[in-house]
Amino acid sequence: MSGVQTLTVSEDEGEQRLDRWLRRRYPQLNQIAIEKLCRTGQLRVDGGRVKPATRVLPGQQVRVPPLPDAPALAPRRAEASDADAAMIQAAVLWKDQHIIALNKPPGLPSQGGSGQGDRHVDGLTPALMFGYKERPKLVHRLDKDTSGVLLLARTDRIARALSAAFAARSTRKIYWAAVAGVPSPKMGTIRFGLVKAPGHGRSGEGERMICVHPAKIAETEGAKRATTDYAVLDALGTRASWCALVPVTGRTHQLRAHMAELGHPVIGDGKYGGSGQENLGDGWGAQLGGEISRKLHLHARSIAFDHPITGARVTITAPMPQHMARTWANLGWHERDVPADPFEEDA
Repeated sequence: MSGVQTLTVSEDEGEQRLDRWLRRRYPQLNQIAIEKLCRTGQLRVDGGRVKPATRVLPGQQVRVPPLPDAPALAPRRAEASDADAAMIQAAVLWKDQHIIALNKPPGLPSQGGSGQGDRHVDGLTPALMFGYKERPKLVHRLDKDTSGVLLLARTDRIARALSAAFAARSTRKIYWAAVAGVPSPKMGTIRFGLVKAPGHGRSGEGERMICVHPAKIAETEGAKRATTDYAVLDALGTRASWCALVPVTGRTHQLRAHMAELGHPVIGDGKYGGSGQENLGDGWGAQLGGEISRKLHLHARSIAFDHPITGARVTITAPMPQHMARTWANLGWHERDVPADPFEEDA
């Protein structure tokens, strides 16, 4: 009997409908059940009554009633196959009695819902219990095709503490990306707002973000402020560059949309204009099409956070996935030649 649960909305999870947020955490929770919980006041946000369409915000507290009384509401605990269990265990970068850090493989969703199927990190957490009674809990997410560091908490207490740290922006995430062309200046800040494009699927599939000029954010319905720091670490002439990206805010698809708006989409990002590998003339794709993978070249390289129990600053670094490592080798880029944090003087 789990009793009443109080869940904290993380920075990465905020600004979405309550019903969609719940279904991602509890895949078997259907819309009728959510509407009933809202109507009867059992489901509350920051102590207040809500509707299924209410949008949750980072840092808000969601009260979820006891789930065992309604079997349809219970989160799925599907057993992972031996191969999947071995895969997710091999992805562990670091762990202690409170936190587990994974190097999430590209192509593996963080959570279910939105047409993601049954195979996702959240569904594989029983293989990450390592003798504990409870399965670990996601405290933030990465896009399906983005690889890299992903944190899980082993208890509700630690999950709340880490979620609060994300909301307070005391964590520091650095992404690596290969992008089309070379941004100018080579270090800067992108401040375009983001708003969801209309017409995505009923479950969120196909979701796409549109950039909004900072001067027009206030007058654009649904637009949210978003900030990304970027730095060029290396380049192949003017055709492609290796960039470090820091999401100061944590909006959906923020890094991908911002780099595309800058005119330098992430290589392999079909949704935001970076999938084409062959461009005529002296464009970024010229003579590279046969050598560069068409997979998304975006990787959560490192994350730094204050440990909720010890208070020590912990930094976790994730090796690049195979397709990005091959691209780096083909373009002559070497990890040893760049600083771990090119923004350190500004951080």
